[in-house]
Amino acid sequence: MTARIREFLRTRRPDGPCLVVDLDVVREKYMSFAKAMPDTRVFYAVKANPAPEVLALLAEMGSCFDTASVAEVEMALAAGATPDRVSYGNTIKKERDIARAFELGVRLYAVDCEAEVEKVARAAPGSKVFCRILSDGAGAEWPLSKKFGCVPEMAPRVLEHAHRLGLEAYGVSFHVGSQQRDTGAWDAAVASAAGIFREMADRGIHLRMVNLGGGFPTRYLKNVPAVQAYAQAISDAILTHFGNHVPETIIEPGRGMVGSAGIIKTEVVLISKKSDDDEVRWVYLDIGKFGGLAETMDEAIRYPIKTARDGDEMSACVLAGPTCDSADVLYEKDPYLLPVSLEIGDEVLIEGTGAYTTTYSAVAFNGFAPLKSYVI
Repeated sequence: MTARIREFLRTRRPDGPCLVVDLDVVREKYMSFAKAMPDTRVFYAVKANPAPEVLALLAEMGSCFDTASVAEVEMALAAGATPDRVSYGNTIKKERDIARAFELGVRLYAVDCEAEVEKVARAAPGSKVFCRILSDGAGAEWPLSKKFGCVPEMAPRVLEHAHRLGLEAYGVSFHVGSQQRDTGAWDAAVASAAGIFREMADRGIHLRMVNLGGGFPTRYLKNVPAVQAYAQAISDAILTHFGNHVPETIIEPGRGMVGSAGIIKTEVVLISKKSDDDEVRWVYLDIGKFGGLAETMDEAIRYPIKTARDGDEMSACVLAGPTCDSADVLYEKDPYLLPVSLEIGDEVLIEGTGAYTTTYSAVAFNGFAPLKSYVI
């Protein structure tokens, strides 16, 4: 909670659940990445929080942008980025969307199979492509599935296919899992990337870039290493596996850039028990999974929760959202300790919610409005 957010909530008193993002925190986070990794280009993951004010600030500071759709490409350009600072990082793209991005000037595309390469070759001839490889995501609180990427052994074939179709086989990318607290998680993926570089060189094709992906965490209930610790571990991995042939590198921070910049203000709608002898209360908020807290799925991301009564006696509570959907329960397997004195109508603050909240908010599910956002 920053002083600026506290003052905004005190004076504006916005009705209903809302996210408040402090741009000073975003500015500080960008500078920490840029300072810790001066030879690596920062491609902010737009999907984390595409608020125009956030994008404009980052564009002004020199950030590049990782986009997942034509709409995000257009957002980045509207914020002031030039097309050479935009990557179309989604490996699942409609050919007409590739064509539109190419028309807008984008020349950097992610692929993970030959069919995607062929779409890029037809719709964005001569562009640069990088092949995403699978990573196990061990150590991440929000691991990624096999939806994106191919096994490292397949990547040279994909990249050689791109080369033969007139594209520039530019590099390799991976993602070690979101909210990755293990600074050593990049080592195995960098080793795989180096192996692909060597095999491609043997085929007469010289790759140039390693996209180190995202994964940089926000502090929730557990401490996380500083950006400098990740930078040092990644630098060590690159020197170990690439030696003196250091490639170009880019990173795609999203959560690590904006997560700690935001607070969600919510309200207690109901407090109840399921039986007279139940020791665990159910606390229902006016925001839930469908209002922007989708990352509470399987209780993976555990946000810090604050109330004005936190000095009082505490007891275990199940935390749930307001919708008529049984899946809309935030924390039940591992209940939260909340004040016994908590009452209906009390304000609750959910910290660390600057990333992946407004973009996960459903449009009027059960008639509830999407999560409002204020950027200060």
